[in-house]
Amino acid sequence: MFKAIFYKEWIKTRWYLLLAVATTLGFAGYSMLRISRVVDLKGAEHVWEVMLSRDVIFIDLLEYIPLLVGMLLAVVQFVPEMQRKCLKLTLHLPYSQLRMVGAMLLYGLLVLSFCFAANFFLMALYLHGVIAAELEQHILLTAVPWYLAGITAYLLVSWICLEPTWKRRIINLTMSVLLLRIFFLSVTPEAYNQFLPWLLIYTLLTASLSWLSVSRFKVGKQD
Repeated sequence: MFKAIFYKEWIKTRWYLLLAVATTLGFAGYSMLRISRVVDLKGAEHVWEVMLSRDVIFIDLLEYIPLLVGMLLAVVQFVPEMQRKCLKLTLHLPYSQLRMVGAMLLYGLLVLSFCFAANFFLMALYLHGVIAAELEQHILLTAVPWYLAGITAYLLVSWICLEPTWKRRIINLTMSVLLLRIFFLSVTPEAYNQFLPWLLIYTLLTASLSWLSVSRFKVGKQD
C-alpha cells in the first residue's frame, strides 16, 4: 500500500518537484557564483577576511527559499485532495487511516529532504575547494535552520490544507506564522547552533498536527 500511495503522490507532485529542485539548486548555485566572483576579483583571502570581520556568509538569497518550497509542496499535494473530495475516498480504503496520512506526509518529507540535501551537497562541493573547512561549516550551519523551516512549513501548511473548515484554517494559519517566526528571530550567522537539536524535534512534532485536521474531517466537520 505504501508503494501505491507514494506513486499517487508522485504523479500529483512530480512537475512541481522538478521545478523545486531546479529553483533551489539555481539559487544555491547563484550564491556560489557570488563567492566565485569575489575569489576571481580579489582572491580567496578576501572572502575569508570578509567572512571573519563582517560575518558575511554570501548565501543570504537562500534564506526564505526553502520556506516557500515547503509551503508550495503542501499546497500542490493536499489542496487537490480537498477540492476534489479525494481525501474522503482515500480514508475509506481498507488500510489504517493513520498510516495512510502518515505515508502521504512521509512522501512529502522524503522528497523535500532530497531536494534540500541536493542543495547542501552542491554548496559543500564548491566551498570545500575554495575556503577553509571551518568557514564552510560556518556557512552551512547558518543555512540549516532555513531548511528546517522549509520542512516545518510543509507540515504546517499540510495541517492547514487538510482542515475542513475555513474558520479553523485561519486559526491554524495564524499559529503557523507565529511558529515559523521562531526560525527567523536572529540574522546572526550560526545563532541557532545550540538549538538545532531542539529545532529538529520541534519540526518533527509538527507532523502530528495534520492528524488533528484529518480527525475533524472524519467526524464531518465542515463549513
